[in-house]
Amino acid sequence: MDGLFRFFRRLGIFFAKERFSQELEEEMAFHQEQMEQGFRAEGMTPKQAHHAAARQFGNAPRLKERSHEEIGFRIESVLQDIRFALRQLRRNPGPAATAVLVLALGICASVSIFAFVDAALIKPLPYKNPNRLVVLFETTTMGKRFHLSYPDYLDWKRGNKVFESLEVYETYGFTLKTPTGLQVADGASVSAGFFKQLGVTPVVGRDFRPSDQEAGNPPVVLLTYATWEKKYGGRKDVLGQTVVFDNTANTIIGVLPKSFSFAPAEPADYWRIYQSSWDCAEKRECDNLFGVARLKPGVSFASAFADIKTIQGQLERQYPNADRNRGAFMMTLTNVVVGDIRPILLVLLAGAGLLLLIATVNVSSLLLVRSESRRREIAVRGALGASRARLMRQFVTEGLALVAISSVLGVAAAYGVMRLLLRMIPADMLAKMQYLQSAGINAHVILFACVVALVTGLIFSLTPALRLSLSDLREGLTGSGRSFAGVAWRRFGANLVVIELATAMVLLVSAGLLGKSLYRLLHVDTGLQPDHLATLRVSAEGPQYSKDAQLIALKREIQAKLSDLPGVKSVAFTDALPLGNGDGAANYWIVGRPYRGEQDEIADRDVSANYFSTLQAQLLQGRYFTEDEDKSKPLVVVINEQMAKRYFPGQDPVGQQIYPQGSPQRRFEIVGVVKDMQEGQLGAAPAPALYFPFNQNTQNDFAVIVRSSQEPDAMLQRMADAIHGIDPGLATYDPVTMQQRIHDSPAAYLHRSSAYLVSGFALVALLLGVVGLYGVTAYSVSQRTREIGVRMALGARRESVYRLVLGEAGWLTIVGIGAGLVCSIAAATLMHKLFFDVSVWDATTLAGVAFLLAVAALAASYIPARRAASVNPVEALRSE
Repeated sequence: MDGLFRFFRRLGIFFAKERFSQELEEEMAFHQEQMEQGFRAEGMTPKQAHHAAARQFGNAPRLKERSHEEIGFRIESVLQDIRFALRQLRRNPGPAATAVLVLALGICASVSIFAFVDAALIKPLPYKNPNRLVVLFETTTMGKRFHLSYPDYLDWKRGNKVFESLEVYETYGFTLKTPTGLQVADGASVSAGFFKQLGVTPVVGRDFRPSDQEAGNPPVVLLTYATWEKKYGGRKDVLGQTVVFDNTANTIIGVLPKSFSFAPAEPADYWRIYQSSWDCAEKRECDNLFGVARLKPGVSFASAFADIKTIQGQLERQYPNADRNRGAFMMTLTNVVVGDIRPILLVLLAGAGLLLLIATVNVSSLLLVRSESRRREIAVRGALGASRARLMRQFVTEGLALVAISSVLGVAAAYGVMRLLLRMIPADMLAKMQYLQSAGINAHVILFACVVALVTGLIFSLTPALRLSLSDLREGLTGSGRSFAGVAWRRFGANLVVIELATAMVLLVSAGLLGKSLYRLLHVDTGLQPDHLATLRVSAEGPQYSKDAQLIALKREIQAKLSDLPGVKSVAFTDALPLGNGDGAANYWIVGRPYRGEQDEIADRDVSANYFSTLQAQLLQGRYFTEDEDKSKPLVVVINEQMAKRYFPGQDPVGQQIYPQGSPQRRFEIVGVVKDMQEGQLGAAPAPALYFPFNQNTQNDFAVIVRSSQEPDAMLQRMADAIHGIDPGLATYDPVTMQQRIHDSPAAYLHRSSAYLVSGFALVALLLGVVGLYGVTAYSVSQRTREIGVRMALGARRESVYRLVLGEAGWLTIVGIGAGLVCSIAAATLMHKLFFDVSVWDATTLAGVAFLLAVAALAASYIPARRAASVNPVEALRSE
């Protein structure tokens, strides 16, 4: 109640301002009159008494101001400060607009990038206790994050002592039967406790039960919320309906929450139960699963990892044929979900921070130099009684007003930038990064924007306030503001410009190195000619394609049909396209050579006879396959150059034989060696690979590759139409050209997005740095007009004026570039994992950026220098 009473009391006093001011003046006049009467009583004349009373009473305006503050008119004075600050901005629209736009740009960049960092790295995953969830893999000699088999999963689940629960998921999609024919559906298969482990409950229907996973029970499926609304109209009677996957009817039992997503398995429209009766589930050598586990309370990540590695070591000894050279690997779910995007987000956040730093330095420099021209104003106000705190408050108000306007514009622009950045991410990649969809203006982002605004506001407020101390009042009243501007330039502006140029140098070098990495990545030798190649995957389900002869006949029919299309030069088939994720590998041994631990898991591919000629791969030794090499003929294989170097050093591999681990009776004769083709991710080191004839190992899901003289984009739909003309029930999916496959690969996307965004920051930083140098140089020249006029009146030539201005700016540029080079190398060292075939000491990039920045700085300094050299000495002296 007391606080409320004081509030209304102050509110009443505020509206009684005029009456209070009148009473205050009467009270002050009364006290001064009493003093005068006292002095007259002591024998002073009325005039002497009046002066003595005035001296003793003090500064009347200051006393009145203090009385206002004591009584409660601080709100009024703050409003006065705000009005004065806005008037100052209106009186100087050019510098004010420049400062607002520059700062808004910096705030926009930092806030928009922070929103993505918040969505990906700060917000917890939308699961129950996500910090206790881990993802399990099996390691091979090819890498750490490979699939595990269902029997291994069961042994891990039974044998571990560190997990509350352990479930699995499979990321392969399904062939969906529709009224118009077969289609490929995005989906995943999971064990019964998968959603319960995540803490996810269906919003309609029920979750999976352990009995659903048992052999003999009808398969069941859960719909995602989006699929439920899009394909079933959001009807609850969807429960009990069936959907046919891979020629098997699955019963719909529930609908997942709208907010649910599981990035490692996305995109997924259907989630079906993984049944133990499936063919692959019964084979320990069939690796197709990933594990997800929840740690028990009190169990550390390290102890859990050690436990699961011990179990896998026992399995390797127990099952040497299936689990040889296989280990266990574990990562937190958070790292699996955001691990690939974390480096680029941190790089972008650092770039945005540097951009904000440049913007802040630019505006601070402008305010600092501008404050020097106000020294006389501040000195007069101080002489009239304004306290240091009162002057400081005015500067704080002006700084906060500037920041407030910039922040509103910056945050509004940041929202648009967020939407734009989301549209830049390919749809299939965005599906695996659903957490980015939550990037927007939320409490975290608003708090971050407020912190940025507060820090920049304090910098803008204190920079001129601390520069103008009350000890300089006499100089302010007697000296020339222009001379002080020159002092400010030498003492402060120079340092600020150096910081700007060094920061721009760091961003430009980072952008140059990333751009060079992207160029070299996109032009790396993949072992094939990607131009004019169109690819399409085909899924052939049903009893009519259950036998090898039927699949071989289908392949030949597709080849004949596509070869008749205009412009088609050749048609080939493979079970796995190059430039993929590197999946598909097995252990192979060499006939006649004892096992010494040297055999690694080797990538194996099933390809048609004209596969290599279609890709224009280079044959190094031997021959390619022939079309008639089916299972009735001796088994043959073509190996790549890496395979020959690693396993047949100094030997001729052609004629040698290999066999799959555990199947010594299936011997394949090596008939040829081809130059390495990139089977894994773009930019990865070449690995050994084997190529088997398609006709000796048929697949009902395969890729078709067409080389055409026409544009490959135009061929994709024609290919699909031709295949459906053979059989409308054939499912076609993933139409893409080989160049698009390279362009949209995860490695290329990571490098391209990093290069593009950092380049954007760098260009803005270059612009801000050049504008800052131009602004400070131009302002300094304008303040030294009289000095330059005197020099020219005394005989100084134009060339000397050019040297004066350009020399001063040149030294700043040299120092800024030098400091930037050192910082650039340090920054590049931290970013080296994002580079491909580029050194952090890349001399061409460092020299090119230094030259570019020097030329830009010279151009920015030339305009003020030319203006200074054009000064008329008579007018310059008269203006003073």
